[in-house]
Amino acid sequence: MKGWLVAAWLALISQAQAETFSFALIGDVPYSDYERRELPRLLEAIADNQVDFVAHVGDFKHGSGRCDDSVFVDRQQLFDSSRVPFVFIPGDNEWTDCERLSNGAYAQQERLDKLRSLFWQDNQSLGQKKLALTRQPGPYLEHSRFQLGPVLFVTFNLPGGNNNYGLADKPSADFQARNPAVLGWLKEGFALARQQKLKGIVLLFQADPSFKNFAQGFAHKGYRAFLETLRDETRQFSGQVIAVHGDTHISRIDQPLRDALGRPLHNFIRVETFGYPLMGWTRAVIDTDSASLFRFETHPWPPKQALRGD
Repeated sequence: MKGWLVAAWLALISQAQAETFSFALIGDVPYSDYERRELPRLLEAIADNQVDFVAHVGDFKHGSGRCDDSVFVDRQQLFDSSRVPFVFIPGDNEWTDCERLSNGAYAQQERLDKLRSLFWQDNQSLGQKKLALTRQPGPYLEHSRFQLGPVLFVTFNLPGGNNNYGLADKPSADFQARNPAVLGWLKEGFALARQQKLKGIVLLFQADPSFKNFAQGFAHKGYRAFLETLRDETRQFSGQVIAVHGDTHISRIDQPLRDALGRPLHNFIRVETFGYPLMGWTRAVIDTDSASLFRFETHPWPPKQALRGD
Protein backbone atom coordinates (compact mmCIF):
# COMPACT_ATOMS: atom_id res chain seq x y z
CA MET A 1 0.00 0.00 0.00
CA LYS A 2 1.32 3.41 -0.96
CA GLY A 3 2.49 5.74 1.81
CA TRP A 4 -0.24 8.33 1.32
CA LEU A 5 -2.90 5.63 1.44
CA VAL A 6 -1.47 4.31 4.72
CA ALA A 7 -1.48 7.82 6.17
CA ALA A 8 -5.08 8.41 5.10
CA TRP A 9 -6.14 5.05 6.51
CA LEU A 10 -4.48 5.78 9.87
CA ALA A 11 -6.11 9.21 9.98
CA LEU A 12 -9.53 7.67 9.41
CA ILE A 13 -8.94 5.16 12.21
CA SER A 14 -7.85 7.96 14.55
CA GLN A 15 -10.94 10.03 13.75
CA ALA A 16 -13.20 7.04 14.25
CA GLN A 17 -11.72 6.39 17.70
CA ALA A 18 -11.75 10.02 18.88
CA GLU A 19 -14.55 11.00 21.25
CA THR A 20 -15.79 14.24 22.72
CA PHE A 21 -17.85 14.89 25.84
CA SER A 22 -18.88 18.12 27.53
CA PHE A 23 -20.14 19.28 30.92
CA ALA A 24 -21.21 22.53 32.53
CA LEU A 25 -19.86 24.09 35.73
CA ILE A 26 -21.71 26.56 37.95
CA GLY A 27 -21.50 27.68 41.58
CA ASP A 28 -22.30 30.42 44.10
CA VAL A 29 -25.77 30.82 42.64
CA PRO A 30 -28.57 31.80 43.22
CA TYR A 31 -27.78 34.51 45.78
CA SER A 32 -30.60 36.96 45.05
CA ASP A 33 -34.22 36.99 43.93
CA TYR A 34 -33.01 38.06 40.48
CA GLU A 35 -30.63 35.10 40.24
CA ARG A 36 -33.34 32.73 41.44
CA ARG A 37 -35.56 33.92 38.57
CA GLU A 38 -32.73 33.68 36.04
CA LEU A 39 -31.25 30.34 37.04
CA PRO A 40 -33.99 28.23 35.39
CA ARG A 41 -33.34 30.10 32.15
CA LEU A 42 -29.61 29.53 32.51
CA LEU A 43 -30.16 25.81 33.07
CA GLU A 44 -32.36 25.65 29.98
CA ALA A 45 -29.63 27.32 27.93
CA ILE A 46 -27.07 24.87 29.29
CA ALA A 47 -29.30 21.93 28.35
CA ASP A 48 -29.74 23.40 24.87
CA ASN A 49 -25.95 23.17 24.50
CA GLN A 50 -26.25 19.38 24.82
CA VAL A 51 -23.86 18.90 27.72
CA ASP A 52 -23.58 15.49 29.38
CA PHE A 53 -24.21 16.89 32.87
CA VAL A 54 -24.16 20.01 35.07
CA ALA A 55 -22.14 20.31 38.29
CA HIS A 56 -22.95 22.95 40.92
CA VAL A 57 -19.95 23.34 43.25
CA GLY A 58 -21.85 24.74 46.20
CA ASP A 59 -23.35 27.82 47.83
CA PHE A 60 -26.90 27.80 46.48
CA LYS A 61 -27.88 30.84 48.56
CA HIS A 62 -26.39 34.04 49.95
CA GLY A 63 -24.13 33.70 52.99
CA SER A 64 -26.50 35.82 55.08
CA GLY A 65 -29.65 34.09 53.81
CA ARG A 66 -31.67 31.74 55.98
CA CYS A 67 -31.07 28.00 55.92
CA ASP A 68 -34.73 27.08 56.26
CA ASP A 69 -36.15 23.81 54.93
CA SER A 70 -38.20 25.78 52.40
CA VAL A 71 -35.00 27.13 50.80
CA PHE A 72 -33.42 23.69 50.68
CA VAL A 73 -36.51 22.12 49.12
CA ASP A 74 -36.75 24.92 46.57
CA ARG A 75 -33.18 24.33 45.42
CA GLN A 76 -33.62 20.58 45.31
CA GLN A 77 -36.68 20.93 43.11
CA LEU A 78 -34.94 23.47 40.88
CA PHE A 79 -31.86 21.31 40.39
CA ASP A 80 -33.92 18.17 39.89
CA SER A 81 -35.84 19.89 37.07
CA SER A 82 -32.65 20.14 34.99
CA ARG A 83 -33.12 18.42 31.63
CA VAL A 84 -29.60 16.96 31.91
CA PRO A 85 -28.07 15.14 34.89
CA PHE A 86 -27.27 17.51 37.76
CA VAL A 87 -24.56 16.93 40.38
CA PHE A 88 -24.59 19.10 43.50
CA ILE A 89 -21.64 19.55 45.90
CA PRO A 90 -22.27 21.33 49.25
CA GLY A 91 -20.79 24.70 50.19
CA ASP A 92 -20.38 26.51 53.48
CA ASN A 93 -23.44 28.73 52.90
CA GLU A 94 -25.79 25.76 53.18
CA TRP A 95 -24.39 24.04 56.26
CA THR A 96 -21.32 25.32 58.14
CA ASP A 97 -22.56 28.95 58.10
CA CYS A 98 -26.11 28.03 59.07
CA GLU A 99 -25.29 28.51 62.76
CA ARG A 100 -25.25 32.30 62.20
CA LEU A 101 -28.20 34.16 63.69
CA SER A 102 -29.00 35.67 60.27
CA ASN A 103 -29.19 32.16 58.83
CA GLY A 104 -31.53 30.83 61.50
CA ALA A 105 -29.06 29.66 64.17
CA TYR A 106 -29.23 26.05 63.00
CA ALA A 107 -26.87 23.30 64.12
CA GLN A 108 -24.33 22.58 61.37
CA GLN A 109 -24.66 18.81 61.41
CA GLU A 110 -28.46 18.96 61.41
CA ARG A 111 -28.42 21.09 58.25
CA LEU A 112 -25.92 18.78 56.57
CA ASP A 113 -28.12 15.81 57.38
CA LYS A 114 -31.07 17.68 55.86
CA LEU A 115 -29.07 18.25 52.68
CA ARG A 116 -28.24 14.56 52.56
CA SER A 117 -31.90 13.61 52.82
CA LEU A 118 -32.78 15.87 49.88
CA PHE A 119 -29.83 15.88 47.46
CA TRP A 120 -28.06 12.53 47.93
CA GLN A 121 -30.89 10.11 48.61
CA ASP A 122 -29.61 7.30 46.39
CA ASN A 123 -26.84 6.37 43.97
CA GLN A 124 -28.05 8.66 41.22
CA SER A 125 -27.64 12.31 40.33
CA LEU A 126 -30.41 14.86 40.29
CA GLY A 127 -32.04 15.90 37.02
CA GLN A 128 -34.67 14.54 34.64
CA LYS A 129 -31.95 12.27 33.28
CA LYS A 130 -29.72 10.53 35.81
CA LEU A 131 -26.07 9.66 36.19
CA ALA A 132 -25.16 6.55 38.13
CA LEU A 133 -22.89 7.50 41.05
CA THR A 134 -20.61 5.56 43.35
CA ARG A 135 -20.78 6.99 46.86
CA GLN A 136 -18.12 6.74 49.51
CA PRO A 137 -19.15 4.11 52.09
CA GLY A 138 -20.05 5.62 55.44
CA PRO A 139 -21.79 8.83 56.49
CA TYR A 140 -20.43 11.17 53.80
CA LEU A 141 -23.04 10.51 51.11
CA GLU A 142 -22.07 13.75 49.37
CA HIS A 143 -18.74 12.17 48.37
CA SER A 144 -19.31 10.50 45.02
CA ARG A 145 -17.58 9.59 41.78
CA PHE A 146 -18.51 8.67 38.24
CA GLN A 147 -16.84 8.27 34.87
CA LEU A 148 -17.37 10.03 31.55
CA GLY A 149 -15.29 8.65 28.71
CA PRO A 150 -11.64 8.48 29.81
CA VAL A 151 -12.16 10.82 32.78
CA LEU A 152 -13.05 10.12 36.42
CA PHE A 153 -15.06 12.73 38.35
CA VAL A 154 -14.81 12.87 42.15
CA THR A 155 -16.85 15.10 44.49
CA PHE A 156 -15.88 16.28 47.98
CA ASN A 157 -17.45 18.07 50.92
CA LEU A 158 -14.65 20.64 51.23
CA PRO A 159 -16.34 23.91 52.25
CA GLY A 160 -15.08 27.46 52.39
CA GLY A 161 -14.35 29.04 55.72
CA ASN A 162 -11.11 27.05 56.17
CA ASN A 163 -12.87 23.70 55.76
CA ASN A 164 -14.77 24.26 59.03
CA TYR A 165 -11.47 23.87 60.91
CA GLY A 166 -12.68 26.15 63.70
CA LEU A 167 -11.56 29.46 65.12
CA ALA A 168 -9.15 28.10 67.74
CA ASP A 169 -5.89 26.20 67.24
CA LYS A 170 -7.67 22.98 68.07
CA PRO A 171 -9.57 21.62 65.05
CA SER A 172 -13.32 21.19 65.29
CA ALA A 173 -14.88 17.79 65.83
CA ASP A 174 -16.39 17.94 62.35
CA PHE A 175 -13.02 18.63 60.72
CA GLN A 176 -11.34 15.82 62.64
CA ALA A 177 -14.00 13.35 61.49
CA ARG A 178 -14.57 14.54 57.91
CA ASN A 179 -11.08 15.47 56.70
CA PRO A 180 -9.69 11.89 56.86
CA ALA A 181 -12.68 10.79 54.77
CA VAL A 182 -11.94 13.56 52.25
CA LEU A 183 -8.26 12.58 52.00
CA GLY A 184 -9.10 8.89 51.70
CA TRP A 185 -11.61 9.57 48.92
CA LEU A 186 -9.02 11.72 47.10
CA LYS A 187 -6.35 9.02 47.25
CA GLU A 188 -8.81 6.32 46.25
CA GLY A 189 -9.92 8.36 43.23
CA PHE A 190 -6.38 8.76 41.96
CA ALA A 191 -5.63 5.09 42.59
CA LEU A 192 -8.68 4.09 40.56
CA ALA A 193 -7.76 6.45 37.72
CA ARG A 194 -4.24 5.00 37.59
CA GLN A 195 -5.49 1.42 37.79
CA GLN A 196 -7.89 1.95 34.89
CA LYS A 197 -5.29 3.97 32.95
CA LEU A 198 -7.66 6.91 32.57
CA LYS A 199 -6.51 10.06 30.82
CA GLY A 200 -7.90 12.53 33.33
CA ILE A 201 -9.47 13.14 36.71
CA VAL A 202 -11.76 16.04 37.68
CA LEU A 203 -12.11 17.02 41.35
CA LEU A 204 -15.23 18.97 42.34
CA PHE A 205 -15.45 20.87 45.64
CA GLN A 206 -16.63 24.26 46.91
CA ALA A 207 -13.71 25.88 48.72
CA ASP A 208 -10.97 28.01 47.27
CA PRO A 209 -8.13 26.35 49.24
CA SER A 210 -5.75 29.24 48.49
CA PHE A 211 -3.18 27.68 46.18
CA LYS A 212 -1.14 30.89 46.42
CA ASN A 213 -0.74 30.66 50.17
CA PHE A 214 0.13 26.97 49.86
CA ALA A 215 2.83 27.71 47.27
CA GLN A 216 4.33 30.33 49.60
CA GLY A 217 4.42 27.95 52.56
CA PHE A 218 1.49 29.52 54.41
CA ALA A 219 -1.30 27.04 53.78
CA HIS A 220 -4.48 27.40 55.79
CA LYS A 221 -4.73 24.66 58.41
CA GLY A 222 -8.02 23.43 57.06
CA TYR A 223 -6.63 22.84 53.55
CA ARG A 224 -2.96 21.98 54.09
CA ALA A 225 -3.34 18.19 54.13
CA PHE A 226 -5.70 18.24 51.16
CA LEU A 227 -3.32 20.34 49.07
CA GLU A 228 -0.29 18.28 50.06
CA THR A 229 -2.11 15.10 49.04
CA LEU A 230 -3.37 16.71 45.84
CA ARG A 231 0.17 17.83 44.94
CA ASP A 232 1.66 14.39 45.58
CA GLU A 233 -1.08 12.52 43.73
CA THR A 234 -0.91 14.90 40.76
CA ARG A 235 2.85 14.38 40.48
CA GLN A 236 2.32 10.63 40.35
CA PHE A 237 -0.49 10.76 37.80
CA SER A 238 0.40 10.68 34.10
CA GLY A 239 -2.90 12.19 32.96
CA GLN A 240 -4.55 15.58 33.31
CA VAL A 241 -5.92 16.82 36.66
CA ILE A 242 -8.70 19.42 36.86
CA ALA A 243 -9.79 20.97 40.16
CA VAL A 244 -13.12 22.82 40.03
CA HIS A 245 -14.27 25.09 42.85
CA GLY A 246 -16.21 28.26 43.63
CA ASP A 247 -16.12 30.27 46.85
CA THR A 248 -14.26 33.46 45.86
CA HIS A 249 -16.54 34.35 42.93
CA ILE A 250 -13.74 34.86 40.39
CA SER A 251 -14.25 33.12 37.06
CA ARG A 252 -10.76 31.92 36.12
CA ILE A 253 -8.80 29.10 34.52
CA ASP A 254 -5.16 28.82 35.55
CA GLN A 255 -2.39 26.53 36.86
CA PRO A 256 -1.67 27.54 40.47
CA LEU A 257 -0.49 24.22 41.95
CA ARG A 258 3.26 24.03 42.64
CA ASP A 259 5.58 21.21 43.66
CA ALA A 260 7.69 21.36 46.82
CA LEU A 261 10.31 23.42 44.94
CA GLY A 262 7.80 25.96 43.70
CA ARG A 263 7.64 24.68 40.12
CA PRO A 264 4.24 24.58 38.35
CA LEU A 265 2.64 21.18 37.88
CA HIS A 266 1.80 21.38 34.20
CA ASN A 267 -0.74 18.55 34.21
CA PHE A 268 -2.91 20.49 36.69
CA ILE A 269 -5.60 23.10 35.88
CA ARG A 270 -7.80 25.00 38.33
CA VAL A 271 -11.25 26.12 37.11
CA GLU A 272 -13.22 28.51 39.28
CA THR A 273 -16.87 29.12 38.44
CA PHE A 274 -18.72 32.40 38.06
CA GLY A 275 -20.18 33.71 41.32
CA TYR A 276 -22.44 36.45 42.64
CA PRO A 277 -22.91 39.18 41.52
CA LEU A 278 -21.89 37.83 38.07
CA MET A 279 -23.87 34.92 36.68
CA GLY A 280 -22.54 32.54 34.09
CA TRP A 281 -21.37 29.03 33.40
CA THR A 282 -18.20 27.34 32.22
CA ARG A 283 -18.33 24.72 29.50
CA ALA A 284 -15.67 22.01 29.66
CA VAL A 285 -14.99 19.79 26.66
CA ILE A 286 -13.19 16.46 26.83
CA ASP A 287 -11.53 15.74 23.49
CA THR A 288 -9.76 12.38 23.38
CA ASP A 289 -7.97 13.42 20.20
CA SER A 290 -6.36 16.45 21.89
CA ALA A 291 -3.01 16.33 23.68
CA SER A 292 -4.39 18.65 26.38
CA LEU A 293 -7.57 16.49 26.69
CA PHE A 294 -9.63 19.43 28.05
CA ARG A 295 -10.66 22.82 26.75
CA PHE A 296 -12.87 25.43 28.40
CA GLU A 297 -15.26 28.21 27.45
CA THR A 298 -16.72 30.81 29.81
CA HIS A 299 -20.29 31.96 29.17
CA PRO A 300 -21.51 35.03 31.06
CA TRP A 301 -25.23 35.36 31.71
CA PRO A 302 -27.24 37.04 30.19
CA PRO A 303 -25.55 35.64 27.09
CA LYS A 304 -22.62 37.38 25.53
CA GLN A 305 -20.03 36.12 23.08
CA ALA A 306 -18.31 33.11 24.64
CA LEU A 307 -14.75 33.67 25.83
CA ARG A 308 -12.52 30.75 25.01
CA GLY A 309 -9.46 29.45 26.86
CA ASP A 310 -7.27 26.37 26.71
